[in-house]
Amino acid sequence: MLRALLAPFGGRRTMKGHRARGRTRMRGRLRGAGMGLLFGILLMSFAPRQAQANAQGRIRGIVTDATGARISGARVILRHAQRTIASALSNDMGEFILAGVPRGVYELAVHARGFAERRLPIRLSTPEEVHVQVTLEVEPVIEELTVTGEGGFVDETARTIQSVSVILSDHLTMRTKAVLAQAVNEEVGVHLQRTSPTIAGVFIRGLGGDKVNIYVDGIRYSTSAMRSGIHTFLSLLDPTNVEAIEVLRGPRSADYGSDALGGSFQLLTWAPPLAATRREWHGTWTTTVNTADWSAGSSLRTSLGARTFGLTLNIVGRRVNTLRPGRGVDSHSAVTRFLGLPSHVLYGPRLPDTGFTQYGGSTTFLWAPTSTSSLRFHYQRAQQDGGKRFDQLLGGDGNLIADLRNLMLDFFYVRYDRQAFAGMDHLALSYSFNAQREERVNQGGNGNPRAAIVHEYEKMRVHGLQARAEKLWRGHFLRLGGEAYHERMRAPAFALNPVTGGVTLRRPRVPDRARYEQWGIYILDVFEPRRGSVKLIGGLRYSGARYRARTEDAPIVGGRPLWPSDTLRVSNVSGRAGLLIPLGGRLSAAFHFSRGFRAPSMTDLGTLGLTGSGFEVSAREIAPLNGLVGSTADRTAVSTGQPVAPLKPELSQSYEIGVRYRQARLRGELTLFLNDITRLIAKQALILPPGAVGLSLGGEPIIAQTPNGTVFVAASSAPVLVRANFGDARFWGIEQAWTFELSERWSLDILHTHISAKDRRTGRPPNIEASLPAPDGWIRLRYMPLRRFWIEPYLHAAARQTRLSTLALEDRRTGAMRSRASIASFFRNGATVRGLVAPGPDGRFGTDDDVLIPTGETLTQVQNRVLGPGIESAPLYRAIPGYVVFNIRAGFRVGENHQLLIEAENLTDRNYRGITWGLDAPGRSLFLRYQYTF
Repeated sequence: MLRALLAPFGGRRTMKGHRARGRTRMRGRLRGAGMGLLFGILLMSFAPRQAQANAQGRIRGIVTDATGARISGARVILRHAQRTIASALSNDMGEFILAGVPRGVYELAVHARGFAERRLPIRLSTPEEVHVQVTLEVEPVIEELTVTGEGGFVDETARTIQSVSVILSDHLTMRTKAVLAQAVNEEVGVHLQRTSPTIAGVFIRGLGGDKVNIYVDGIRYSTSAMRSGIHTFLSLLDPTNVEAIEVLRGPRSADYGSDALGGSFQLLTWAPPLAATRREWHGTWTTTVNTADWSAGSSLRTSLGARTFGLTLNIVGRRVNTLRPGRGVDSHSAVTRFLGLPSHVLYGPRLPDTGFTQYGGSTTFLWAPTSTSSLRFHYQRAQQDGGKRFDQLLGGDGNLIADLRNLMLDFFYVRYDRQAFAGMDHLALSYSFNAQREERVNQGGNGNPRAAIVHEYEKMRVHGLQARAEKLWRGHFLRLGGEAYHERMRAPAFALNPVTGGVTLRRPRVPDRARYEQWGIYILDVFEPRRGSVKLIGGLRYSGARYRARTEDAPIVGGRPLWPSDTLRVSNVSGRAGLLIPLGGRLSAAFHFSRGFRAPSMTDLGTLGLTGSGFEVSAREIAPLNGLVGSTADRTAVSTGQPVAPLKPELSQSYEIGVRYRQARLRGELTLFLNDITRLIAKQALILPPGAVGLSLGGEPIIAQTPNGTVFVAASSAPVLVRANFGDARFWGIEQAWTFELSERWSLDILHTHISAKDRRTGRPPNIEASLPAPDGWIRLRYMPLRRFWIEPYLHAAARQTRLSTLALEDRRTGAMRSRASIASFFRNGATVRGLVAPGPDGRFGTDDDVLIPTGETLTQVQNRVLGPGIESAPLYRAIPGYVVFNIRAGFRVGENHQLLIEAENLTDRNYRGITWGLDAPGRSLFLRYQYTF
């Protein structure tokens, strides 16, 4: 029956011939590209190797501890682009040798039991012998973490020109209690965003959602269907699959293309090992428990290494139950928002509908037939079950149904790496496949049990090709590359009438069978005449995107297709230039400029329906209605006179100045940045001519219209929104992070971020869904009296955020606007269904004498108490309250194989939340993590 119901989404069968020919041509191009890639790999694998043999050198080193004592049995791994090039064990004298190393830039990782892993950059530009001395500490040496944030040029964080935050696996697993995005806690310039228990994202310098792109092992993970304020599928990347995260702060369009106006979020998965002599098998088993949501999880990661192949396998599962917020109170509860009552009159202290289950795994296989070539296969599968949008249920709108069903991920890539080929030091070719699936089931009307139940299934499939070549030459590191991604959406949607049982087809969030293609070619040059000297960087990228949705693919409802045809083709140039100047042996200064580019995405161009900010419509579909762009995103908006028009690309110009200081007892950085975005795509209220009530927007009838022209549908209490290139925006701020080594046992970390933003025309905060985080800071004090034990109290403080955009004030997650109409809707629907309302003297529900049971008030009395007499609407909050949260954690190492982490969070049980969070932060809780390594 369901197949018959959704059959119209296959499109009308007109123009069948040219569509079939188009599909045939596309399959032919993809098949040709795949065969060409395979043939090229086979050809290069058997190419002559005499030239490369002449360019090989070796690395000799000594491994010691902090006292200078030499460490035997330390595992030494030389890696390039996450590929193991060579490995060795230190001998009885702590010495090791890696021979036959081709010219290039490498990462040297050294690990011994009882010590934290140490990573160093290695540069081999001539057939020479490089000498290194590696000192291992019990805890990670933060100032010498290596990154790949400068286009694959491995270097220390203190030597990167544009700011980078690196989060290694030890810190990552310590911070991520439920979702991956929690890893950015305790980092400067980056903030966590929690839309729901299952969905989270990151802000980078005040921008998030579709203005921050995500890459996994150099493969683009973000798609054009990602929503504007959240990263729906980020949480499906489990922390246990990730070895390190690199947060590239500031626009990175020159390196990573569109959607990097705020920055780029880079994930590096665990690389399979290679063993120099005999096969090696290692593994880690971890289990966690958290009383905040009574969650429990476990993971097992194993690796097998031989001389020519390596394998890594990871399996993980987690159950998250209902969350207890600070003081057991829901600050944005629907009963608080619409009825002015505390949440405990209906539920508490735990939040209903906040549990979910997540499970999955990943595997990576590396085959190295020669010392200079390898094939890497990576596959990752993940799924979430039972998730819900709590902010659309009792946590905000008061609806009865807001399901996130069967979020699924299938992510695969194969990469061929070759060193010393055709005059280049390194060549990489890869193919990727990314499938992201979800089904959202919503019932609006503030808890109306008779409202239509809308099913929106989405599955995005992305095929990608990537290529890059690198050369190290006379102080220059040169990278040339390109990438292309072909995306296709399947998005059937229908609505079920719960009263009659009837089913009708409806317009999905984005058009079914819509396609999006994006591509780019780039060049990057890093110039450093000698190690530790002046460093320059420059890069250019030419990027393009194309979008197409066809009315031929739309079902016919009421004699008309559900959506019109729409196309877009854009391209532009982005670039970057930077300079690092050493100012003595301890101080350096960095200067950076970048020009960014972001093409309108499939979400920007095609969205129609309920989103995190409310109900949206696309520009193309309301063109016949003569819509205008409103001055704000709330119900007070008036017409700007600007017609709703097709979107244009966003552009940015960013400037950054940074100072870094490194000394034995003090290290840190101070960064100032400014980011100007022109043609900003913002969400504004839609203004329609008078008489719009009764018109349909994507199957939702307009139920109300204000005198100034804003319109409303039953699915959301906020006005209908439309995306427009609405003015220019400026983001600026300061970031600083300092570490003080007070003694051999005591250390102190201080981090501070302050970000501001404004629309350059109005002076108000811009109306982007991922609104501006408050100024905040972190302080950590660590005491480590013994090698096997440490304890660390820490606090997080955030200022009161009063600069909220009109979009944020309307948002159920932030300002939580309510009106007399929305209060009446919840009173007569969600509150009545949940038993908070009783019939009055007439004994019938839905009449004026109905009373609110906890207070005995009628609807009119509730409206006057919540809003005030004569006031039509007002937000629940006009600011995000500031807060200070105290925490403490401790780590224990038992023997060489057992580790235990104990953390007590939110000791004062403070109730708080961040900007655009859909639920409050956890209250007082205890977190335990046990890890066994073998």
